Amino acid sequence: MTEPAYHEKAKVLDADGIRRALTRIAHEILEHNKGTAGVALVGIRTRGALLAQRLAQAIEAIDQRPVQVGILDITLYRDDVSRATPQPVVRATEIPFDVTDQDVVLVDDVLFTGRTIRAALNALNDLGRPRTIQLAVLVDRGHRELPIRADYAGKNIPTSRRERVQVRLREVDEAEEVVIEAPAADPAASTPGGR
Repeated sequence: MTEPAYHEKAKVLDADGIRRALTRIAHEILEHNKGTAGVALVGIRTRGALLAQRLAQAIEAIDQRPVQVGILDITLYRDDVSRATPQPVVRATEIPFDVTDQDVVLVDDVLFTGRTIRAALNALNDLGRPRTIQLAVLVDRGHRELPIRADYAGKNIPTSRRERVQVRLREVDEAEEVVIEAPAADPAASTPGGR
């Protein structure tokens, strides 16, 4: 079965909007945790890891103290791993510190059903027992299937289930934006205000 063609419906964040959202999240993380002591950022591959690096830089610029950053691969923890691809590509988890008793901020690009975050929680708990696990996402698009919510969200975007939210970052996409895409054959996408 082939996937339907999609077209861009709306650009919701440009490069400056992404930068501002990450700066605001950095301030919120510092305020909530009363500084960087015991705080570590863990980004979910691929774009979550890039956003975690950017958040660490923003936090350091504000607080003048470095924050630990790790990268989490959740491929084998996904509940759709057998459906997604018969030969999943597993990349390394790179967390050069003990997560036990840390205030870990999980970072991802888009929060949708919550299943990716559930997989990340399982993967993280296999590495140790953090004091707290918080969640920071660039975009929360709704449609949760699990009782998971973001502690920090750059932007809440109402979407329909048929739509896709694409986060493009210059490191991997050679573009810097967040767009909503709709199926090309979607009649609601072609009417003004439709979603």
